[in-house]
Parts: sequence; C-alpha cells; structure tokens
Amino acid sequence: MEKKAILLDEKDNVATCTSEAQSEDMVICHGGGSAQVKAVETIPIWHKIALKPIAKGEMVYKYGEIIGETLQDIPQGGWVSHENIRSIPRDYASEYAMGKEGK
Repeated sequence: MEKKAILLDEKDNVATCTSEAQSEDMVICHGGGSAQVKAVETIPIWHKIALKPIAKGEMVYKYGEIIGETLQDIPQGGWVSHENIRSIPRDYASEYAMGKEGK
C-alpha cells in the first residue's frame, strides 16, 4: 500500500508520515523535497521514517534543522523516535544573531 509523508528540505534524512505506515508500505514523500522509501516496521501517524540508513551518532535532520543524534543504527524505512535519538541542545541566541546579520 502507498502512504504519504512530508519532506521539506533536501538535506533531511527523515520524513513525517501523514498516516500510519505498515511494514512493506511504500512511503512517498512530498514537500520541498521528494523521496520514496519502503517502511520496514510500523510507523505511527505524524512520526518520522528514516529515508536512508542512519548510523549511530549521526545527526537527524528534519525540516532542514538538526533535531537530534541517533543512539543506535536506524535502517532505511525504520521508525525514528525518542527511543533511538536524543535531543541536541541548541544555542538559539547565536543562531538568531547569525540570522540578523544575514548569514
């Protein structure tokens, strides 16, 4: 069965499923980028699916931003959740200052 997901930035390595995907479902990603990936497990609605294999320690990109670091290897089509990534603290003050200078 075909499912859909949101992919906003070409550097993203995850997409957000807009409905639950079952193992073997083909997930078609649309938005600022496009991709297709076969789910290897159940991905709940509004959760992230890995677009490529993501090794332990790699950064996870969603909507063009780093949202975390993997705690274990995640296969292509796997569920990316709080169980296999951790948040990375961000320095919003310096990011805002960079944005004001147009960098």
